[in-house]
Amino acid sequence: MASRGASDHEDKPVAKGWGPLNWLKRAGQFFFALSFSSLTRRIVSLNLAGLVALVASILYLSQFRAGLIDARAQSLLVQAEIIAGAIGASATVQTNAITVDPERLLDLKLGESYGGVDDSLDFPINPERVAPVLSTLISPTKTRARIFDPNGTVLLDSRDLDIVRGIPLPPLSDKPGLVERGMAAVRTWLNRGDLPLYRELGRENGNGYAEVADALQGQKRSMVRVNSRGEVIVSVAVPVLRSRAIHGALMLSTQGDEIDQMVTAERLAILKVGGVAAAVMIMLSLLLASTIAGPVRRLADSAERVRRRIKTRVEIPDFTRRRDEIGHLSGALRDMTNALYKRIEAIEMFAADVAHELKNPLTSLRSAVETMPLARNENSRARLLEVIEHDVKRLDRLISDISDASRLDAELQRQDAVPVDLKRLLGTLVAVANETKLGHDVAVEARFEGRSPTDTFSVTGHDSRLGQVVSNLLSNAQSFSEAGSKVRLTCRRIRGEIEIVVDDDGPGIRDDALERIFERFYTDRPHQGFGQNSGLGLSISKQIVDAHGGRIWAENRAGPADEDGTPTVAGARFVVRLPAL
Repeated sequence: MASRGASDHEDKPVAKGWGPLNWLKRAGQFFFALSFSSLTRRIVSLNLAGLVALVASILYLSQFRAGLIDARAQSLLVQAEIIAGAIGASATVQTNAITVDPERLLDLKLGESYGGVDDSLDFPINPERVAPVLSTLISPTKTRARIFDPNGTVLLDSRDLDIVRGIPLPPLSDKPGLVERGMAAVRTWLNRGDLPLYRELGRENGNGYAEVADALQGQKRSMVRVNSRGEVIVSVAVPVLRSRAIHGALMLSTQGDEIDQMVTAERLAILKVGGVAAAVMIMLSLLLASTIAGPVRRLADSAERVRRRIKTRVEIPDFTRRRDEIGHLSGALRDMTNALYKRIEAIEMFAADVAHELKNPLTSLRSAVETMPLARNENSRARLLEVIEHDVKRLDRLISDISDASRLDAELQRQDAVPVDLKRLLGTLVAVANETKLGHDVAVEARFEGRSPTDTFSVTGHDSRLGQVVSNLLSNAQSFSEAGSKVRLTCRRIRGEIEIVVDDDGPGIRDDALERIFERFYTDRPHQGFGQNSGLGLSISKQIVDAHGGRIWAENRAGPADEDGTPTVAGARFVVRLPAL
C-alpha cells in the first residue's frame, strides 16, 4: 500500500509545483552530508579558528580603550579647571569673621591702617552659592562632581543635587544577581588589568583619594579605576583657587558605565560584522569542501569498487578538466586503473595461453604412455619413447620460457633503470654470437653509425634485459639464415632515439605474420620440426622494449626484381628504437 501510494503521488502533475521545496531539500541533504565529512570539518574549523582569533583580538580593544580613557581624562581636566574657576569666583568674603591680630596692630607704622583685603583673608566656599553653578555646569556632562574643603571633607556632591532634582541614581549597595555577577566578572577580567579598585570612601575621607590629596596640595591629577561591577571610572581632581590660595578641591568622575557603553557598542558592531563574516566563511568553506571532499569521496568510492570488482569494469570519475590537484589525482587514478585492467587482462590471456600450450604436450605424453603397453615390438616402443622424450623437452622449454616471461614485469619494476652503453653491450653480444654461433654457421657483424666520432649510444634501462632482446633477435636471424651467410647489426642515432637494426639473408616473413610474430606462443618455422620453439622469444622482446618506452617491429628487405618484374624479398629486418640518453 505504501509503495502504491508513493507511485500515485509521483504521477500527480501537482508535484511539479514543489520544485523549490525539492531543491531546498536536496541542498539541505547535500550540506548535511558535507557536515559529516572529516575534510569539510577541518576546512570549516581552521577557517573559523582564524576568524575567531581575529575577532577576539579586536574585541579586546586595548588601544581603542586606552585612547578613549586618555581622551576622557583630558576632557575632564579641562572641564574641572573651568568649573573650579567658576567655583573660586563664587567664594565670598566673610567680613564678620575677620580676626584682629594685636601684635600686628603694634607693628603698624604711622599712616598705615589694618583695613583692606589681602591674601591673608579667607574666602570659604559657600555650598548654597556654589550649588546652582555646579548644577548648571555638571548637568549636560553626565559626570559626578564633588567639592572638598581643605581638610578633605565633602562640601558638595552632585549626587545630592540629582536627588533633589528627582533624577534616579543607580543603586550603590544593592547586591547584583548571579547573571550580573558573572557579567561583572567578565568585564572585570577584560578591563581590570593593573588598574586599582574604586571604593566609595566616607564624606570625611576625601584625602583617601590620591588625586584629591594632590589637588589640595595645588596639583591637578587624574586616576583610572575599576569598580566592583567591572566598570571603568575615570576621575580627575583640581585645586579650587582664589587669590592664589587653595580653598578646596574639585573632583570629577565619570559614570560607571560611560566608557564601557562606548566599548560595548564597538564590540557589538564588531560581533555583527564577525557574525556576517563567519556565515560567509562557513558558506565559502562548505563550497570549497564540496569541490574537494565530494570529488575525493567519489574517487575513493570508485577505487573501492575497483578493489571489489567481480564482473563488470568500474570507471573512475573523470575530473581532468579541473586543471588542479583533484584533476591530476583523477587522471592518475584513471591511468592506474586502466593499467591495472590491462595487466589483469594480460594475466588472464597469459594464463589461458599457457594452459593451451601446456595441454598439447601433456596430451601427447598421455597418449604415448597409454599406448606404451600396447606396443607389439621394440621399434614401436622406441618411437613412443622418442615422442615422450620430445614432449618432456618441449615441456621443460615451455616452463622455462613461461617462468622467464612471468617474472619479467616484476623484475623490471624492482630494479632501477641505469645508463646503458649500447656500443659496449652490442659489441659483447656480437662477440659471443660469433664464438658460439648457437649451432649455426652464420657470422654476425656490427656497425655503428654516428654523425661524429664523439657520438654516444646510451639509453636508460636494464642492460641484462636489453641484452636479452638483442640476443633473441640475433639468434632468430641466425636460425633463418643459410650457412656461410652473415647477419648484420647496425646501431645509429636518429634525433632523440637510438635505433638497432638486425638484417638477415633468410626467406623473410610472410605478410600476414609481420604482426603476429610478436604474439605469445606464435611460431612460424617450416624448416624446423614441430615443438622445437616455444614462441615466447619475440613476445618477451616486445615486452622488454615496451617497458623501456621504445618500439619494435619487423619488415622485409626488398631485393632485386625477378624476371617477371616482381620484387623479391632479400631477407627479414627487425628494428628496435629506444629513447636516447
